[in-house]
Parts: sequence; C-alpha cells; structure tokens
Amino acid sequence: MFEIRVICDPDDTDRVTTALTGTFTAGAVRAYPTRDGNRTRLYLTADHRPDPEPFPTPETAYAPAPSIVSEIGWTARTLAAAECFTELDRIFYLRKAALLDRIALLDEPDEVGDASETALTSARMLLMLDTDRAHMAPHLVDQADQNPRGYIRQQYARQAECVCDDPGKGDCLMHPDPDH
Repeated sequence: MFEIRVICDPDDTDRVTTALTGTFTAGAVRAYPTRDGNRTRLYLTADHRPDPEPFPTPETAYAPAPSIVSEIGWTARTLAAAECFTELDRIFYLRKAALLDRIALLDEPDEVGDASETALTSARMLLMLDTDRAHMAPHLVDQADQNPRGYIRQQYARQAECVCDDPGKGDCLMHPDPDH
C-alpha cells in the first residue's frame, strides 16, 4: 500500500479522483484546501490493482454441466412456462449463453461462424443485463467486454454446484431435470 497526494484545481477534483480510483485499488479520498485556498489537496491510500484472473477454459467451466440436450430441454421448458414479455432471471440468461457457447464450441472450435456469432451475441446480452457489472472494478469490466464468452464461462463455473438440497438457492444448474 502507498499514499498518494495530488494538488489540483478544485474543478478537476472529480476527474482526478475518478482516474485514480480507476487505476488503483483505493480507499476513500480525503480533500482539503491548499494553504492559499486556490487549489485542492487530495489524499488517498492506494494499492496496485491485481491482474484479473484468466477466464477458465471451456473444458474446466463446463465439466460438471448437464448434457447439451438436457440444457436445450430446460431452456425450452423455461420459455414455455414464462408469460409473454416476461423478463427472466439472470440464471436463465447465463445458462442460455453457456448452452450457445457449448454448441458453438462443438460446431466451430475456431470461433468463426454463425453459431459462434450467436454465442457471442448471447454473451453480450448477459453482460448488458448483468447486475454484477455495476459492482465490478473497471479493469474487470474491460476484461469481460473484450472476451464475453470467457466471462460466460467464468460465471457458469462459479454457479456450477449442486444446490438441490437447498431450495433457497434457486434452480440447480447441475440437475435441471426436477425428477433427477
């Protein structure tokens, strides 16, 4: 950790603060007038921002996933049960994006073609809807924007645990069939 001190014009305080907190992991910014009262002194405790973790490989992210056929069935059943113009929850869009990513990987391993473009569009849609995005550090948002399908894999891997015994956690990604 280290301490940063900046002396700037009062009109630049917000811009400087935004730049510093976007570059470093920073604590609260403390602002004081300079002795002459014409400028502002900014102090903040900061630390180097850690590099983002690499996204998991498709093999790692989708290892515990149900079969593609099972996920297609779950997606169809979920859509059939929803009323028209109903916004579905994040898990639906995550599972749909992961399903399309898996199909694209089977059809087009080089990620070039219609299936890959559809998977990328679905991943970008989840990024737009993602409620976590507002709480992500700017460098993690940039990483997700640069590789939306990698972000889907990361999020899917984080959700990939059996929660059948805890109904409060919602649908189980590992066992989409309610009669498992």
